[in-house]
Amino acid sequence: MLAKRIIPCLDVDNGRVKKGVNFVNLVDVGDPVAIAASYETQGADEQVFLDITATTEGRGTFSDVISAISEKVFMPLTVGGGIRSVEDMQRLLQAGADKISLNSAALANPELIRAGAEKFGNQCMVVAIDVKQDPHTGVRYAYTHGGRKKTDWLAYEWAQEAVRLGAGELLVTSMDKDGTKSGFDIDLYEQLCELVQVPIIASGGAGTVEHFVEVFQATNVTGALAASIFHFGEVTIEDVKKALRAHNIPVR
Repeated sequence: MLAKRIIPCLDVDNGRVKKGVNFVNLVDVGDPVAIAASYETQGADEQVFLDITATTEGRGTFSDVISAISEKVFMPLTVGGGIRSVEDMQRLLQAGADKISLNSAALANPELIRAGAEKFGNQCMVVAIDVKQDPHTGVRYAYTHGGRKKTDWLAYEWAQEAVRLGAGELLVTSMDKDGTKSGFDIDLYEQLCELVQVPIIASGGAGTVEHFVEVFQATNVTGALAASIFHFGEVTIEDVKKALRAHNIPVR
């Protein structure tokens, strides 16, 4: 079994790390360069940086911030938000990103996934999917614009289409769980892992080290992402890895 990855996520808004609950009520957490450096020291396997207002505000992603981070941090960096073209991807990769994360732009123009995969390789293309369940029907839909806009895509169908087009990895966030610290959406990831054969990162709901143990024992996700509990020091990355080792779950 491959080693599972523990991945802090930094949601960046106007050059500052922010965090909210269910994608709203954002509070300031701090400087992204300093926070990224601290996670490398703690033993994070990768880091994800999402410019959470770039798409909504119609601007490009924060390549200057990524450049500053890449000078201090040497683990893999996945970067997303406001990416609309292969040229945008190229700029971020040159700034120090290792992988590109597409969400809203991929849903607006799915061929962007194929174009990126053909130029940079499937392993470079991460499609992020923000998933929310309809409370009346139980159907899960994909959302765009930082969780603000519902699409017509069923989440599971979009995941399969993204992989068909060339996504080498999926970063799937349960909006219903985001920031609640009530545990990962196990059912969501169980079903996704049956449908696609690429690595999946689980995101949304981490509150305790036991939640990481649960998602890795119950599903085949290859990585688990969290923000709040790491940002505010409630749980450390070493706490998580220690618990995983105790349950014979391989980690780096």
